[in-house]
Amino acid sequence: MTTTKARTKAKVMTESYASVWDAIADTPEEAVNLRVRAELIDELITIIAENGWTQIEAADYCRVTQPRINDLVRGRISRFSLDALVNMAAALGRRVHVELEAA
Repeated sequence: MTTTKARTKAKVMTESYASVWDAIADTPEEAVNLRVRAELIDELITIIAENGWTQIEAADYCRVTQPRINDLVRGRISRFSLDALVNMAAALGRRVHVELEAA
């Protein structure tokens, strides 16, 4: 007995985005917030790595707990507000500069 399967071609709709943040955010404002938090996290991770700090040492310098540093180095962006990241940068003696550009 022979069975014939009908194959259908499904159209796949693809969307393109200006950035990954635009793709995962619900609003343009949320996308900007995610991008800025990601940039701050990258900078903090770079400072920690350049100094060769353990997570415990980094936590002490940043005035947070070691689990917070673990969240930071694992890129758990949703666990950090802009305020928290700015405070960590300030604890490391860094100044955060905000610049507005036309979108």
